[in-house]
Amino acid sequence: MIKEFKTRTGAIFCDTQANLEYLYVGDYGQSANIKANFLGLTEEINRVEHHPVDLKDKMVVTISTQKGCQMHCMFCDCPKVGFYGNVSRDELINEVVKAIEFSGCVYTKRFNLHLARMGEPSLNAANVLAFLRYDLVDTVNIKMKADVIHPVFTTMMPKRVGAESMLEILEDFCDIKNNVYGGEAGLQLSINSTDEGQRRKLFRGCSMSLREISKIASELPMPKGRKYTLNFPVTDQTILDPKVLSSLFDKEKFIVKITPIHETNEANANGISTPEGYYKYDVYRKFEQPLLDEGWDVIVFIPSKEEDEDRITCGNALLATETSE
Repeated sequence: MIKEFKTRTGAIFCDTQANLEYLYVGDYGQSANIKANFLGLTEEINRVEHHPVDLKDKMVVTISTQKGCQMHCMFCDCPKVGFYGNVSRDELINEVVKAIEFSGCVYTKRFNLHLARMGEPSLNAANVLAFLRYDLVDTVNIKMKADVIHPVFTTMMPKRVGAESMLEILEDFCDIKNNVYGGEAGLQLSINSTDEGQRRKLFRGCSMSLREISKIASELPMPKGRKYTLNFPVTDQTILDPKVLSSLFDKEKFIVKITPIHETNEANANGISTPEGYYKYDVYRKFEQPLLDEGWDVIVFIPSKEEDEDRITCGNALLATETSE
């Protein structure tokens, strides 16, 4: 049974029988919630005002790659769902199909697919990479017209994959990015802190060390089109040392993305938050400016408060369904 949770920019779908969540949302537009000097977006954003969105401009679909999650990050509610296995290739296709059908959208200028609802995509790499290489473009084109199809592979760099296998997975994705999508795809590594102890705590020891990640990153090919992304959801306690980052990663390959921490139950219970992060740019400036001074390209992405309130974070639709039954 599929249950729909309407949001102010789209909808989340919860398949209670398959233990899956997926969603579609519209986008406020770059100038509304992004500051990125290198893109010419230089205005500081003190609050993202909610306003109606048009899926014709951009449609974002986020799907689950696992039924629950095997990671145990201390800022995410997804582990509370439990773990029920990997999502099959057919199920990955079906999540995209259903999201498009439920949206009613038949044309968009830009179709973004995020592999970031529930699960760690590298722990289901065989299905995910085959789906991206052979299935996604046809799946979208059968259901709608999209001028651009842009998949995003976000990974927490889990230890259990192993450094050698992780390198192979990311090299395969980079080949897909460069040669299947002509560079129009994104690779995002969740770094969260440049302090090893703080990272270990945030990921509860499930993620590789910074040095291991750095070594893998150094062996990735130069990106075609967009650079790869180093993601930092920031709090008052976040340690983000630009010089340490420069010693670990190549500015020619990577950009830095700064976001607030989503207000999940797990994050709140562990005292992890971005105070006033939806209302004041001061929170981000203290991280952004030193990075700019060090020569990094930086994107600051700020969602609206309404998006957090709409169960936009992983696992919350399934958890809400369990609570209501």
